[in-house]
Amino acid sequence: MINMRKFKTLITRQGSGSRDDKSPTDEVARTPSPIEPIRYKNEQREFSNDPAAEAEIIESIEKEYFKDEDFDGSEFELLKLPELDQIEPPKLAGDRDRLRRQRQSVSKKFSDVVLENQSSYTKELQRVTDLQASLQTATIICTNGRRQLAMAKQGFTVASLSILANFRKRQQLLSLMKSLHTIKTLQQTDIRLREMLEEEDYPGAIQLCLECQKAASTFRHYKCISELSSKLQDTLEMIEEQLDQALSKTCSNFDVKHYEKVQTAYTLLGKTQTAMDQLHMHFTSAIHNSAFTIVLGYVELMSGSENTNFQKMPYKDLCGHITTDIYIPCLLDLCKALWEVMKSYYKTIEWHETNEDPISPIAREHNESGVEVATEMDASFNRRYIKTKLEHGLARIWQDVQQKVKTFLLGTDLSNFKYDDFIHVLDLVNRLIRVGEEFCGSKSESLHDSLRQQSLNYFKNYHRSRLDELQMFLENEGWELCPVKANFTITNLHEFRFIRLTGLTQSGDSANQSSPSISIGGKGGYFSRFWDEGSPFDRRMDEDENEDVIGTNGVDDVDDTSLGNEESDDSDVPDELKQDFIDELTQGKLTKSSRKRRSQSSKGPVPVLANTTLNVLRLFGKYMQMMAVLKPIAFDVVLCMSQLFDYYLFSVYTFFATDMNDSFGLSLSNKIRTTLKRISDNMIQQEPPPGMLPNPMENRQERIGFPHVSPIVELTGIEQLHGLAERIVGTESLVFLAEQFQLLQPHLESVIPASKKPFLQQFYSQTVSVASELRRPVYRGVASRCILFERMLQLMATVKWDIKDIMSQHSTYVDVLLQDFMIFNTRLDEVGRRVSIPSPVYNILWGHLVRLANRTYVEGFASAKKCSNEGRALMQLDFQQFLLKLDKLTDVRPIPDKEFVETYVKAYYLSESDMEQWIKDHREYSAKQLLSLVNCAISSKKARQRLTGIVEELERTRGR
Repeated sequence: MINMRKFKTLITRQGSGSRDDKSPTDEVARTPSPIEPIRYKNEQREFSNDPAAEAEIIESIEKEYFKDEDFDGSEFELLKLPELDQIEPPKLAGDRDRLRRQRQSVSKKFSDVVLENQSSYTKELQRVTDLQASLQTATIICTNGRRQLAMAKQGFTVASLSILANFRKRQQLLSLMKSLHTIKTLQQTDIRLREMLEEEDYPGAIQLCLECQKAASTFRHYKCISELSSKLQDTLEMIEEQLDQALSKTCSNFDVKHYEKVQTAYTLLGKTQTAMDQLHMHFTSAIHNSAFTIVLGYVELMSGSENTNFQKMPYKDLCGHITTDIYIPCLLDLCKALWEVMKSYYKTIEWHETNEDPISPIAREHNESGVEVATEMDASFNRRYIKTKLEHGLARIWQDVQQKVKTFLLGTDLSNFKYDDFIHVLDLVNRLIRVGEEFCGSKSESLHDSLRQQSLNYFKNYHRSRLDELQMFLENEGWELCPVKANFTITNLHEFRFIRLTGLTQSGDSANQSSPSISIGGKGGYFSRFWDEGSPFDRRMDEDENEDVIGTNGVDDVDDTSLGNEESDDSDVPDELKQDFIDELTQGKLTKSSRKRRSQSSKGPVPVLANTTLNVLRLFGKYMQMMAVLKPIAFDVVLCMSQLFDYYLFSVYTFFATDMNDSFGLSLSNKIRTTLKRISDNMIQQEPPPGMLPNPMENRQERIGFPHVSPIVELTGIEQLHGLAERIVGTESLVFLAEQFQLLQPHLESVIPASKKPFLQQFYSQTVSVASELRRPVYRGVASRCILFERMLQLMATVKWDIKDIMSQHSTYVDVLLQDFMIFNTRLDEVGRRVSIPSPVYNILWGHLVRLANRTYVEGFASAKKCSNEGRALMQLDFQQFLLKLDKLTDVRPIPDKEFVETYVKAYYLSESDMEQWIKDHREYSAKQLLSLVNCAISSKKARQRLTGIVEELERTRGR
């Protein structure tokens, strides 16, 4: 076995030394030289030139020949030989031929490939040649350089090199010293930063800190700088914290310079948007903290319990501890504090509108410390963001303010407040509502609802108390004259000061005016008027409003200085003392009168009113104040005002008009009857005395008692004309009340809903206008009893009208009647010394007297059983004598019912045919009067019967 291996090795070595015995692999591995392809071509001639055959031969080469560059083909083939005793020469020869063919095919293929790449070989050879030339040139350059360096080395000395080395060291030391100075400055920056923060120079501090960070970044290769950089970062964070605190201060006390510093500082930090977000959070906190602090301060001030920890209470519970005596001061301070917050926000918006680009030139640079400030594009975006944020914040700020005030309002029961205090509360909140409307255009539904809730509860109790109070005043009223100035109107009462403030006039133009509101004088909105200082809540609505109403009412003997003339100043006199003074004058100092009735028209009317009238006018003013400050309940207030007027009118009628004598058929008008029935059905609690209209008794708890005149009022004495002075004061005060109520109609229409205006117009047309018509039934009761017309009828019944001679002397009953008229005139003058008698009253009184006298004449004439032509002449003579004397007693023109008498007397001269038509045309005469006329004027019995039937038929028709 060993010998066999040696044999194979020997064969292999021999093969490697012979050209013919080399393996195909060795042939392939050897790279032929450029002259070898000729020899390969000669060897390949022995084989076929068929390419397919050659390709097939190449394909038949075993794969092991191609796997490794170090592959040994000879060893591979020898290892394939069998043992020596098993070698077959023919097979061995075949293998040799196969390997030879394979070698030749590979050689031929290799030669073909070489020939195909001959051009590429030539190009590469040329490139190598060029590279060799370049290397030779580089060798020459290097040689020359070395030669020149050798010459330079020989030319310089050691001293020259030493100078250069020292200069270089000097430059390095200077740079190091500069760096050390910078580091020292950075180390001392912390002290300067603290000083700048104490001075509130936030932009300068941030700028310095950023510059230090930039310098620290430059010298970060020093170990001491790393600690300084960390310290500067902490300082910058501390500056941001102080900057946030400085920003919060602007929410309650805005300062332009302070805010400008803060905004510039945030701009340098590149946190403008963050600053705006923080600002809104601070405003929210400022509203809560201000409200909580104010309420807490008042609660702790008034609380008697020292152990209660009010600071831990919620705001809502804290408001529940506010007592009535500190409610208004606390609300006032709360509104002022919230006003300051809103004004600060308003100033913030104004500042940003004025300063659209507050970025300083320093803030436009890029900071290498990592803070990049706003570019122009960023600044434009920031401006839009700030504007949007501020606009959206208006409603949010007002909502927070509204919620705080609403919680405060509902935390206390206001039903027991005094009226002026309650009105003051409404006025304060109403001003705040108008501030909110100016602030963000909000209608403040939440505050309106809370005000309406409190006001309805308060007003319901208040109005019921005022009605009971009015009944008490009316039933205890002595109807004495209350002295006021001649030009007195409702505007002189301090309850109507808002009319003076809003400029409400008595002309028709006032109907077009908008609803007045109780506001402080001045032009422009609240934020423009109180921009620098003050607030809309500094002045109380009744401040500096003095009342000047006391006058003489035309009574000459009263000292003007004691009554307070135009030049007197009673602004410092309390209202209670004024009222006492009025009462004192009313009870005893007006007994001396000097103004005559005939001079009244020339001097102008003087208001006649009682103390109760002033009280009702004051109530009107208070009710209208409530309407002004709380319009949602305006119509409810108008209804209550109408009830006050209704009850006053009903009381005056009940006191002074129920004793009217209707013996001559002069009864109440349908308009007055309808109004009185409505009042009785809707308001009066109990049944009236016999003779009055019926009164249903349902809803007694919402009604007011039937009025009864005071016992001190004397309405029966003939010397005082059956209480004429009291009747004048009561009736004329009602008329004056109606006139003043008329002035308020445009204002009332402006504050109530449009759907409710028909009610108000109907009330004025059907009730207020009735006041002046009530004069007639009131004064008719006086006129019907001051003259004894029954005695006049008795005297006329004794006169003989069937005389035969024409008389030149009038009858005696005429003198008796004129004497009674003169006595009445004297007594009327006496009454005029106590109370000024207005011209309408004078005319109505005399009109009633003359009308009653004329109707008495007709009634007396109708009592005649027989009447001759001479008797008819006597009738005319008596009546003309009466008219002649009457002209000197009264100025009333024309004479009432003059035609009534003359037409009746002339009817005696009518023919039978004309009499029938006359009876049908004159239904104003009674059946008795018509029958008397027929019996005396018609001589034919048949005609009298026919005319009597006509009269009776007309009477039956009238009764239906």
